[in-house]
Amino acid sequence: MQRKIKRNLLKTKIWDNRFAGLLLDSMAEGVFTLDPDGKITSWNPSMEKITGYDAEEAIGKTCNMMKFNQCFKRSCPEDIHLCKIFQKGCVDSKECKLVHKNGQQIHVVKNARVVTDTDGTVVGVVETITDLTDLINSREKTKEIHLKLAETHRFSNIIGKSRIMREIYGSITAAANSDATILIQGESGTGKELVAGAIHYNSDRSQGPLVSVNCSALSESLLESELFGHVKGAFTGAHKDRKGRFESADGGTIFLDEIGEISPFIQLKLLRTIQERQIERVGESVKRAVDFRIIAATNKALFSRVREGLFREDLYYRLKVYPINMPPLRDRREDIPLLTEHFIKIFNHQTGKEISEVSNETMKALMSNSWPGNVRELKNAIEHAFVVCNSKRIDIADLPVEIIHRRSPSATHNGIANEKPQKRIKLTKTELTGLLKACDWNKAEAGRQLGISRVSIWKYMKKWDIPLDREGERG
Repeated sequence: MQRKIKRNLLKTKIWDNRFAGLLLDSMAEGVFTLDPDGKITSWNPSMEKITGYDAEEAIGKTCNMMKFNQCFKRSCPEDIHLCKIFQKGCVDSKECKLVHKNGQQIHVVKNARVVTDTDGTVVGVVETITDLTDLINSREKTKEIHLKLAETHRFSNIIGKSRIMREIYGSITAAANSDATILIQGESGTGKELVAGAIHYNSDRSQGPLVSVNCSALSESLLESELFGHVKGAFTGAHKDRKGRFESADGGTIFLDEIGEISPFIQLKLLRTIQERQIERVGESVKRAVDFRIIAATNKALFSRVREGLFREDLYYRLKVYPINMPPLRDRREDIPLLTEHFIKIFNHQTGKEISEVSNETMKALMSNSWPGNVRELKNAIEHAFVVCNSKRIDIADLPVEIIHRRSPSATHNGIANEKPQKRIKLTKTELTGLLKACDWNKAEAGRQLGISRVSIWKYMKKWDIPLDREGERG
């Protein structure tokens, strides 16, 4: 009977050893053991991959062969008895470097434990090594992407020296130095997304994410899920939990483009989110705190939509804590030569061409164009010219046909805009005062939203004795 028990114990021990060996061989982490004298006694296949040393080369050597640069705040000693592992008993998740067989430094996380028998005698040390190479490479790529994004959204990429653009630069700087909600208004192609990026990447949130959402591109139900996320089973096709853009923007900025297009239901949910700084995923009632900064943008006259009952007034004022009104290109024609030069440099770099200038006739056409597509349309026109131009100068024939034949009805030969025919509108003193406040007392922007000129706005203000600026209102 005793012989049978011994046989079974021996079989169990053999099986345990085989199982332990298979386990060590299959582990992604590197594992090796040391005897009490610091000599390596086992070395699994992952250690061979991480260090470049095979088991025959490692066994019998000390761990000093890997030259760990951080072992109890110093490099690995020659003598194992000088290592503090026997005094401390363990090393927990120490990020350090080891030297590969080929001389390359490898980033790893090291764990170590002293092994003792039942009477406390040290029988050896077990160490595990986790290779951080992929993680470090991922960090570097993320850092590189972030730097490229920051480069893309530099102030210098928003081109213009006109008075109105200098005011925009001041507004961007002020917005970047605060955490207030920003509303950027302007026609399509005026550079609203560039301004949003410049604000984010020059703010204290620049190390956090900038998450963009085009609110006009999705239906109400899809936009709700996109913004706030959903839980599994919330609707047909919701096969798993998914966090929304607000959660993705935690610690950073969420850019809500075309905010004027959202439905009343989404407007209400957005208002609650701004007020409570919490979101609820679709299909659950759990509130989740999120740290975000909102920058919204629209090419609609948002105050007009409020007047028409299409946009919530309370949400409008929540979004318009600090408004920035982007001017159309026709209102800053003096920037066209500078923009043209900028785009020529960009496309020279992209195409390898060496175009240096535009002809006088070409510049006249650019200056007199009405530019309904604004800066984006100008950029596309220069890109078109690069496709067909075979010399170092862009001529009139190189421009798109519509640019050649289109002339602004509101521009004179020297490129300065004339007054537009005035519209007859119904307007009250209260409505105009509210609009001026919404536009930060910018009369030109108020006129654009009403479809009348700045001079007409000024006449209304004089007629109704409305203060000419914010200071006058306070007085």
